[in-house]
Amino acid sequence: MAVTDPAPRRRAPLAPWFTGTLKTVGSIAATMLGLLFVTFIIGRVMPIDPVLAIVGERASQSTYDAVYQQLGLDRPLIVQFGIYVWDVIRGDFGMSILNARPVAEDIARVFPATLELATIGVIIGIVIGIPLGVASAVRQGSWIDQVARVVALVGYSMPIFWLGLIGLLIFYGILGWVGGPGRLGIFYQDIVPDRTGMILVDSAIAGNWDVFRNAFSHIVLPASLLGYYSLAYISRMTRSFMLEQLSAEYITTARVKGMSEWSVIWGHAFRNIRVQLITVIALSYANLLEGSVLTEIIFAWPGIGSYITTALLAADMNAVLGGTVVVGLIFICLNIFSDLLYRVFDPRSK
Repeated sequence: MAVTDPAPRRRAPLAPWFTGTLKTVGSIAATMLGLLFVTFIIGRVMPIDPVLAIVGERASQSTYDAVYQQLGLDRPLIVQFGIYVWDVIRGDFGMSILNARPVAEDIARVFPATLELATIGVIIGIVIGIPLGVASAVRQGSWIDQVARVVALVGYSMPIFWLGLIGLLIFYGILGWVGGPGRLGIFYQDIVPDRTGMILVDSAIAGNWDVFRNAFSHIVLPASLLGYYSLAYISRMTRSFMLEQLSAEYITTARVKGMSEWSVIWGHAFRNIRVQLITVIALSYANLLEGSVLTEIIFAWPGIGSYITTALLAADMNAVLGGTVVVGLIFICLNIFSDLLYRVFDPRSK
């Protein structure tokens, strides 16, 4: 009897993976192109003459025409848009009118301050918001649930500028527990080398703990304020997700089998909401990165929010549009990152 070779193993087709990757890249490209189109149109419809903002109102007509042609404003709009897209791809957002420096350099200088502030804020939101939301769902109707719901309601209702001013008045002006506006006290300026742009990280790398403590005293209040808004959102969504899971039949079955409450809550119910929380946390982080304008203004925090606001008041449209594009890129990158985490925590999404 002839012995037949076993059937060769079939390799997983690459077509689905390639198609999924192609769709993701296409979606990112389309989103980015749409963002650039919107910012380009905004720059053209704003009632601000970019040429006058550069040359001034007393410039001669010949000077005005020369700058007008130099900026490419005499070309068709489609050509201007193509040039704009190509410049953004190269990281060229033009020159700032305020300081005559490249906008890309300014954004690279101010963005780490916002990144440091928002990162601490979202960490506060995660560390407090998730356990608070879980406890609120598990003890539905109890005093813990009522407190969590009031905390979330206040976080959504109170204007952030009002809380910031009250916080400065109480914790800085009256009690003196925290540092005032700005990132550092005057005495501690320019002591540690600027390596990452984040003072807490730079001072820790340099081993200068006096600067670290001073920087922490300045960041703790604005970061806590942003963290409060983040935890209000995260706790509310966590509570909603957990209530849905705790009412499911598999939770009842797990309890009937005698599993511990800890295993039921964290091993089963919470495990099934992790993917949903990824989106919530990513959106919260993106909102803190781009929505901390009022906080940065109140606390004189030199981040991208205050940079865009200052540029807008000075009609520096290159800086405004450059900052807007960077904020849009942040949203796109965080969406990509959350999609990758989806694939890690939920293999069914691959």
